[in-house]
Amino acid sequence: MSDTSSWSKASLAAQALGRTDPVTKAVVPPLHLATTYLRDPDNAYRSGFVYGRPDNATIRDTEAVIAALEEAEAGAMLFGSGTAAATACFLALDPGDHMVAPAVMYWALRKWLLTEGRRLGLEVTFVETDDLGQLEAAIRPGKTKLVWVETPSNPLWTVTDIEAAAALAHRAGARLAVDSTCASPFHTRPLSLGADIVMHSATKILNGHSDALAGVLAGAKADEYWARLATIRSGMGAILGPFEAYLLQRGLKTLYVRAPAQARAAQDLAERLARHPQVSRVLYPGLPQHPGHEVAARQMEKGFGFMLSVQVRGGEAAAIATAARVGLWKRATSLGGVESLIEHRASIEGPGTPCPADLLRLSAGIEDVDDLYRDLDEALAAAHR
Repeated sequence: MSDTSSWSKASLAAQALGRTDPVTKAVVPPLHLATTYLRDPDNAYRSGFVYGRPDNATIRDTEAVIAALEEAEAGAMLFGSGTAAATACFLALDPGDHMVAPAVMYWALRKWLLTEGRRLGLEVTFVETDDLGQLEAAIRPGKTKLVWVETPSNPLWTVTDIEAAAALAHRAGARLAVDSTCASPFHTRPLSLGADIVMHSATKILNGHSDALAGVLAGAKADEYWARLATIRSGMGAILGPFEAYLLQRGLKTLYVRAPAQARAAQDLAERLARHPQVSRVLYPGLPQHPGHEVAARQMEKGFGFMLSVQVRGGEAAAIATAARVGLWKRATSLGGVESLIEHRASIEGPGTPCPADLLRLSAGIEDVDDLYRDLDEALAAAHR
């Protein structure tokens, strides 16, 4: 294999670290589906593979690409979903441990912490993690073991200062884990800013094609916590399937083409919608008026991501009516795919959601941005007639 040390991350992603099939010389690495492997005559496993639940060659290859993109010294670990990856971080704590999490975060994880996490003995404090004063006050030296932040956070797109949060966590003897699903390593590399763990729902922009469910953790250091995560993944059978890993590796090859295009579309839409008469507010870190704009400009290197939300004049009924009238945008859950998606989040999250009832969440894809804006403009106008 060629020396890849001088390659940019775009080149590393596009060629999956330059790997080819040594047998056929195919430029695309093969898909390994085997679940079990032959022992050597002396009963050893010199191939390095024993069984499919803890390990697989295709999964190793895909993990290596993500580890390179995230500059993860410990490597990367693929799970069957983003939720499986995130909850492994929580399960690696001990009963009675304290953790801090965002008041506004991916709703399924928040629900898990409020139910299963507390049932398992975890003590969780929810705060506005973009407010460093609140974050510092919530961390208990010697007691807090994990600080979990999501930036930009879903669906209000608040921005947490990763470097400052890492300093606060480490000073108290805690680890910092960052859900970077809505940034991707194209925009932000949390480990280089001091985080210990970075998590992605790889279903989203890492894969980019809405056809593979996956989650991933990347670690700064191969310590006992990282080893515990590997044990949990193996013991719970939470590893990603090899076919999904193969699809994810395919998606990663175009990440450095898709991510900038989607960020440009989101920025364009945010600027236009901020002037729209039927929109009361646009939530997007790329707008100068966004409270987290300055921090985002510092830690999001090449744009402000592909996600934005709008609050529609006329309240919940007008928001739902707008989503009902789009044509090019697709009414669907999820985000980060090449197709643009729109969703009324409060309806999905249900009672207790911190999401405003008039909010629509938008995931910008790779369609023509003029077409995307026109579709929204017409839907907004029709909803207010």
